[in-house]
Amino acid sequence: MYDLLVRGGTVLDGTGGPARRADVAVSAGRIVEVGGIAGARAVREIDAAGRYVMPGFIDTHVHGDAAVFDPRVQLAALRQGVTTFVLGQDGVSYAPAGAETLRYVERYFAPVNGSHPGLDGGTVPVAELLDTYDRRVPLNTVYLLPHGTIRHGVMGTARRAPDAGELAAMLAEVERGLSEGAAGLSTGLEYVPGAYADAREIAALCAPVGAAGLPYVTHMRGYEADAVRAMAEVLEIARAGRVAPHVSHYHGPKDELAGLVDGARAEGVDLTFDSYPYLRGSSTLTLVTLPSWLPIADLDATLDALARRDVRERLEAEWFAHRAEVWPRVTLSHVPADGFRWAEGMTLPDAAARMGKGPGEFCCDLLVATRLEAGCVFMQPPTNSEESVRALLRHPAQMAGSDAVYQGGHPHPRGWGAFARLLGRHVRELGDWTWEQAAVHLAGRAADRFRLRDRGRIEAGRAADLVVLDPATVTDRSTYENPRVLAEGVEHVVVNGVPVLDDGVLRQANPGRVLRPA
Repeated sequence: MYDLLVRGGTVLDGTGGPARRADVAVSAGRIVEVGGIAGARAVREIDAAGRYVMPGFIDTHVHGDAAVFDPRVQLAALRQGVTTFVLGQDGVSYAPAGAETLRYVERYFAPVNGSHPGLDGGTVPVAELLDTYDRRVPLNTVYLLPHGTIRHGVMGTARRAPDAGELAAMLAEVERGLSEGAAGLSTGLEYVPGAYADAREIAALCAPVGAAGLPYVTHMRGYEADAVRAMAEVLEIARAGRVAPHVSHYHGPKDELAGLVDGARAEGVDLTFDSYPYLRGSSTLTLVTLPSWLPIADLDATLDALARRDVRERLEAEWFAHRAEVWPRVTLSHVPADGFRWAEGMTLPDAAARMGKGPGEFCCDLLVATRLEAGCVFMQPPTNSEESVRALLRHPAQMAGSDAVYQGGHPHPRGWGAFARLLGRHVRELGDWTWEQAAVHLAGRAADRFRLRDRGRIEAGRAADLVVLDPATVTDRSTYENPRVLAEGVEHVVVNGVPVLDDGVLRQANPGRVLRPA
């Protein structure tokens, strides 16, 4: 008698091998048999006839550090077959942090991560943060050590290199975090205070990460036109730190970007990347609209500056006047101020025109009103294209990451549709992957990258994270105009042997585990 039997489906096992008709038997949270299991009985059976059975998908880049507790977000992920979130992205999250640093990261990254509902505002070691997820949500979680958070805890917002004592203190935090279950180190080199670090600092902190066989995950110091320079720094860090690098949300001109990856791998650098199937990104409004000469890391000083007439005049003359092509590409997604909430879903020029102001002046007003906590969706430069997206998806170093941001009334649709879009559009309609390859890009390769050795594949002995979907109907329904629409076609999802999605409906079960690298 098994706990669960998934009968009669076509199994895509995550290795890239051929699909095969098989039953999948589960007991005690693990797959115990895959094949023709005639006459077997189980406490629960799922009829998968005419359906594909795939390993649970791993979202390698998602800003769900707080949102994962929201049942609406859980349902959005599970309806796409996502069973694991990799958290701690872009160098900013909640641990390890003292009370002051926790207040800082929650405020600075409010448009991206929001506020964690289970922390009391005191000191948060990595182990304590991981405990807030374990068996508390239906999805598994993996955590990356956020470099910017660690740096703030040691150096505050200092815009300089660390001294020997400060570097040693940061290194000790990295080593402690790894011992408590973190699966790598992340940086956000366009966010502060991580942007103030140089390659030497990051490489030193990567040394124990590389020694543990774990990746250095980076929002590198620029994309599109800056990709060559940024990738050179990534490789410098990888070589000096003896660590495998993974580039977050890689995007831009296909030939140049693929060439950078191919060149690095030809030199023996174990470089991988994640990407998503959209031509728009999402971030904080401060990152997209303000220049680096403002004291961005000091949030109160930045607010004071934006309220001053002389600063606004300088911004208008030296910065905003040269950003005319940027404004129409920016749509407001998260506006947490009662007097401005009407602007969510509008472009900056349209919202500014409604107030009878120029985009720069309105942007400053909005940032002051929201205490810098506004978020946006933005069109990427025309150097990115649908052809580039498709070419990067097909690259053998690619794996899927939604880069989902769930904050605000009008977020990017990728949190509700990225994985389903990959299956419906890029597999079924365009043929960018075969279905067998999709199981590798969405699950198997990510499990290898983060050393999750019992995930990512359907085989006896592995944890039972399973997705049952209809290959003829799976698709995304979320759009830029209507982003919070659930995907279709994923019917059943099992996490650690427990059904958490039944016929598309979220069950009241929290079997999600914190996954520590093997």
